[in-house]
Amino acid sequence: MARAVSTQRKALNTAIAWIIGLLIFFPILWTILTSFKTEAEAIANPPVILFFDWTLENYGVVQERSNYMRFLWNSVIIAGGSTLLGILIAVPAAWSMAFVPSRRTKDILLWMLSTKMLPAVGVLYPIYLLCIQLGVLDNRVALVVILMLINLPIIVWMLYTYFREIPGEILEAARMDGAGLKEELLYVLTPMAIPGIASTILLNFILAWNEAFWTLNLTSVDAAPLTAFIASYSSPEGLFFAKLSAASTMAIAPILILGWFSQKQLVRGLTFGAVK
Repeated sequence: MARAVSTQRKALNTAIAWIIGLLIFFPILWTILTSFKTEAEAIANPPVILFFDWTLENYGVVQERSNYMRFLWNSVIIAGGSTLLGILIAVPAAWSMAFVPSRRTKDILLWMLSTKMLPAVGVLYPIYLLCIQLGVLDNRVALVVILMLINLPIIVWMLYTYFREIPGEILEAARMDGAGLKEELLYVLTPMAIPGIASTILLNFILAWNEAFWTLNLTSVDAAPLTAFIASYSSPEGLFFAKLSAASTMAIAPILILGWFSQKQLVRGLTFGAVK
């Protein structure tokens, strides 16, 4: 039988959860607050938390100096494109490893994961030269492919883990009913793995959205995403913390909205499932 949890224990757990959540969110909150300060208030010591002259001047300067929508559109294309391409490649790969394993399947999975241990700077020079030779430097398509390849081991591993939880007997029953490989993937496996695929898509999208090393080194103007947009406010004259915070807030706003929407959809789905 489940042990009864006292009211004091529930209150303590709730308080600890709120404290941990606030500590994790505090850097984002501080960035948002700093974006509404003047440059003098942003570097004040001791720091001013809430009682300062709120201003939108930094956002106006950022909008005048940079074409925010172009950077945003590049980020959406690069993150969304690499995520979609990665899923299209990883689903068949994870299916074969989960349901048609070979003697080398575990070795391949470990090898794929080991590639994430390679420092990115170790392959920057050859990839940079390759982009120059192919004429795709500062190109969104090239970044889509590169980020997809970088995150592909994580996508395959996550999907492999989810697919392993699906009973193989269900797929065998589908084959006995005449389902081919295409029908098995689209109409049997994919609907059952929707939660795992959705979480994989969300994680890969965030990883691609936050990628800075490759985007800063392989782009300049045409394909520059929001990471380059933020980095442009680090100048030789120094850091303008208020304007940098405003640029950062504008860059993280879409991810915060996406996270809020995903959380609402998850809660709605869990509630619907509980009621059903």
